[in-house]
Amino acid sequence: MKFYGREAELAELARIRKLSMESSRFTVVTGRRRVGKTELIEKAFNDGNTPYLYFLVTQRAEKDLCEVLQEAAQEVLARPILGAAMRFSQLFEAVMSYAVDVPMTLVIDEFQELDRINPAIFGEMQGVWDRLHRRAKLNLVVCGSVNRLMGKIFFDDSQPLYGRNTGRLDVLPFTTALLKEILVDHRENFARRDLLALWTLTGGVARYVEMFMDAHAYTRKAMLDTVFGLSSAYMDEGRVILSDEFGRDYGVYFSILSAIAAGRTSFAEIRNIVGEEIGGHLTKLERAYAFITKRQPFREKTQTRNCLYQIDDCFIRFWFRFVYKYFHLIEQRQLHILRQIVERDFDVFSGFALERYFRAKFIEENRYTRIGGWWDRKGENEIDLVCENERNGVLDFVEVKIDAKRIDLRSLAMKTVAFFKKNPDMNRGVLGLKGVSLADM
Repeated sequence: MKFYGREAELAELARIRKLSMESSRFTVVTGRRRVGKTELIEKAFNDGNTPYLYFLVTQRAEKDLCEVLQEAAQEVLARPILGAAMRFSQLFEAVMSYAVDVPMTLVIDEFQELDRINPAIFGEMQGVWDRLHRRAKLNLVVCGSVNRLMGKIFFDDSQPLYGRNTGRLDVLPFTTALLKEILVDHRENFARRDLLALWTLTGGVARYVEMFMDAHAYTRKAMLDTVFGLSSAYMDEGRVILSDEFGRDYGVYFSILSAIAAGRTSFAEIRNIVGEEIGGHLTKLERAYAFITKRQPFREKTQTRNCLYQIDDCFIRFWFRFVYKYFHLIEQRQLHILRQIVERDFDVFSGFALERYFRAKFIEENRYTRIGGWWDRKGENEIDLVCENERNGVLDFVEVKIDAKRIDLRSLAMKTVAFFKKNPDMNRGVLGLKGVSLADM
């Protein structure tokens, strides 16, 4: 699959490189695994305009790491680095010293892995950076996929590199508009249910989109064939992503995510399934790992107990709902049974994904300034999307259904009565009732 989108990110990285030619810049690039960080960086900097040194950190002894980096550095810089470097900071200083005379870009990918190799590296890098960054013309870009560790390294004020970065770029999944463009490029007359399947299975994460496009899997059936094929990499992907984040303490986290993916979204429901205290785990999943979001009814205050938990990442949600839950069927090679279960439940499951799709679409189109769902404490009234435009006073209530025939605006109107009873101050301006479905994707 060709390189798509990222125009704003490429423009920002070009601006940063230009600034680095006057004084060193230190940019932290973050984003979940497989979102396309490395491809973006390659596209932005590996163009031959300035020396470009890319280095992927892997788990090995520091001495072995230095040997690989030294060889790569000597090739790019076209000058020898005398002696055998034993410490990462020695090579970092050699690169920064080179950049005093020649502007260059240094990319360190999977930067968080240095913490496992030798935590002292960050303090040593700090010393080199503080001493040379004003004289050097280094475009330093560090890239990481483990949200918890990258946050600790750069945004914990007890850490040596805290405050040293001059910028941060968070690489997000493809927008709904770009995802649609990609599918059109590969299958011009696609069906809307195929676009929904692509969104449900990938959430716009570049690597998974590429996996389907390269396999010519343009229909829902073909996508599911790819997911549950004998040689599929998709089924192990969840473990690969999450093992680094959770480490050995993964059991409770997996149980919580599995419960949420299955529709058990209240605190009480999750606790009943997991069977132990989960408050601290939920807080970490939300704040440290960023795998879940605590949803509250539209415009309600943060201290309300009327909250639900959701998994925003479409891939993670699908993986826990169908792969992790039924992993015993995968181990027994009973993929045909699992496939039947997925086909049976897919429409209901993808209904939530469709709601997330329209929420993302409305945000991308700048239609509204605030979007959220609303429900009452008793669970008698629920509105899929409440969309407010604070610029012009528009307040739209939106019902989301896969099948347009099931949209009931009369029922939606009755739910708004309950909404305004709870929020009387919002019963003003321009109010609207809308229904969206597959046809509006």
